[in-house]
Amino acid sequence: METSAEKQREFAVRLVRQLREAGFTAYWAGGCVRDRLLGRTPKDYDIATDATPRQIRELFGYRRTLAIGAAFGVITVVGPKEAGQVEVTTFRQETTYSDGRHPDSVSFSDAREDASRRDFTINGMFYDPVEQHVIDFVGGRQDLQRRLIRAIGDPEARIAEDKLRMLRAVRFAAAFGFEMDEKTFEAVRRRAGEIVVVSAERIAEEMRRMLVGSGRGRAVRLLLDTGLAARVLPEIVPSTQREGESLDRSLQVLERLDSPGFPLSLAVLLIGRVLPLAVEEICRRWKLSNKESDCVRWLIAHHGAIRDAPRKLWSEIQPVLVAPGAEDLLALVDAETRLGEAAAEDVAWCRGRRARPRHEWDPPSILTGEDLKRHGLKPGPAFSRLLARVRKAQLDDEINTVEQALDLVDRFLEEEEVGYGQESKKEN
Repeated sequence: METSAEKQREFAVRLVRQLREAGFTAYWAGGCVRDRLLGRTPKDYDIATDATPRQIRELFGYRRTLAIGAAFGVITVVGPKEAGQVEVTTFRQETTYSDGRHPDSVSFSDAREDASRRDFTINGMFYDPVEQHVIDFVGGRQDLQRRLIRAIGDPEARIAEDKLRMLRAVRFAAAFGFEMDEKTFEAVRRRAGEIVVVSAERIAEEMRRMLVGSGRGRAVRLLLDTGLAARVLPEIVPSTQREGESLDRSLQVLERLDSPGFPLSLAVLLIGRVLPLAVEEICRRWKLSNKESDCVRWLIAHHGAIRDAPRKLWSEIQPVLVAPGAEDLLALVDAETRLGEAAAEDVAWCRGRRARPRHEWDPPSILTGEDLKRHGLKPGPAFSRLLARVRKAQLDDEINTVEQALDLVDRFLEEEEVGYGQESKKEN
């Protein structure tokens, strides 16, 4: 069941009230505070409190809580239907980050110290939903007004603690249309090479969120400016003026996509500049799912497939329009038309075909392998070739019945002289 924004908010308020009534300090924390101040609906809520993990579980009940992150002071409280889950975290301090990603240990503290260990000022604020006021120890509210992404304290120290913060800085700047504070930007640029210590999955997740967001074009430009692109996606870094112009054109297409999925955005970045083997390497490097990888590969391979669609044989276009990636491909060409690089009539014609009843533009195959066997042919590798030729004739309206299809099969075999050979000649 999908969560309800209103139910989520009500649940997050109720948890704060319960903590307060039990004698604890508790606030909303992090991104939900930032989003409310920006006039956005938070995707989820986090609560920070001086209650320990054990006290949190005792208060809300062991059956309603999950202790997966208890070692870092994080307890997940499971809400009623449509309310989702809320992470309740004990105010904490963190020690060294030996792996450049996770603290070696944590100790419990107060709200001010908890704010100081967070990444950026706009994510370091608290909100009291009971008294309805912001608690800001780090200048986050001012930076929101200044439209600035600024690390809390020393940006070098914040990045040294968690290298992923470099990608997060880019993502936040792009998503909100903010600038990066000069010291934060320079720290990211100096330490860009260290991003390689972050797991491929975490890098891919940040890239996924960047490339589907409204600021995706700016995110890529910031990746290039900071030097992060050379580490996470070196395949797109231009080495000549011509390559730079090609990338700029791709970014313009990227920015004109309407709410794209991750495979489509990634394909747009790679089309025309990355060889198939390199595409495979990127998908492996980021450990993308088979579905995502297949979609990226298909879009790149079929870019341009619907050009001049109204003037092509239907058998050339129909297999493209029935493929799982067809809508993404049409969205890509749509974006290109807005740049004047593709014909709007091609997309309109294809969408018109797809708008018809499915059986009209994707009829069942007129002939199957079973039909071929009943016709006296032995199964073999040539079955698929024969069926493909029959399907092409069917789509181009050259045949309409099984009998016509089988006659066509016989003609194909005669044309091939030796036909299938011994493995698939007609049985006597």
